[in-house]
Amino acid sequence: MTATNPRATTVKIADAYGEDKFGLSFEIYPPKTEAGEVQLIAALDALMDFQPSFVSCTYGAGGSTRDKTLELVVKIRQTFGVATAAHRTCVESTEEGIRQWLKEATNLGIENIIALRGDPPRGETAFKKPEGGLEHGNELVSLIRREFPHFSIAVAGYPETHQEAPSAEIDLANLKQKVKAGADAVITQLFYDNRDFFEFRVRYREAGITVPLVPGILPVINVAQIQRIASLCGARLPPSFLADLEQHRNDPDGQLKVGVDYAIRQCQELLDSGIPGLHFYVLNKAEAPRRILQALNLHP
Repeated sequence: MTATNPRATTVKIADAYGEDKFGLSFEIYPPKTEAGEVQLIAALDALMDFQPSFVSCTYGAGGSTRDKTLELVVKIRQTFGVATAAHRTCVESTEEGIRQWLKEATNLGIENIIALRGDPPRGETAFKKPEGGLEHGNELVSLIRREFPHFSIAVAGYPETHQEAPSAEIDLANLKQKVKAGADAVITQLFYDNRDFFEFRVRYREAGITVPLVPGILPVINVAQIQRIASLCGARLPPSFLADLEQHRNDPDGQLKVGVDYAIRQCQELLDSGIPGLHFYVLNKAEAPRRILQALNLHP
């Protein structure tokens, strides 16, 4: 494999979106096995034809793969010559631990951070501020912007409202705090009804938030899997979409086709509305996003 776009390694999230550019990004997670890493590299190889603006790597559920995130981000950048972004959370970390991690990321030449409060550690139902750590995402953004200003930062937004937020209004106010603290872009949680995104975008703009708002898309390839993921993040599956998937519950190819066809329609409507980019949660597999992007004619 050779680098398909070596100059992309200098792209920052702040520069990925604009009137004359469309930001396309893929989110992956650190595999737990060597075979999983081989599968991931093959999947990314298949997706590089679409010349993504950047590839982001998660910090792991509850920080479970925290030690591999930086290592994998560097490997992806070196293998494909694509810009990368490392996720960072507040989970089970002291402020000094976060600071040391950011210093390591700096030394490795990483330029982009996706800053998140993070989900509760495995086995726990609520996030608890670590002793000596940070409690909110805006505190993490503030630390990065204040002490490591060379990083470009993206944060998360929730079209259907964060599950822990007392109200949609408070959730949006929290997002505004994160942006005010120094975020360059907002990437949304997955959603399946575009009306939720469009209504959220109206409120987002009315709140005076001006950084790019990028839809996060998770193509459905397995109905049981998406029901589990949706329940964890509070995403709603439209009844008609779920009914179509249920007709193929024992047919993997049928589920994939239904999910891809739905995502194509969803993404086309979003593109027609003037979104600045698309962020695909690819789950370390290329087939669904590849089919979607080809259908959308986003292939260069």
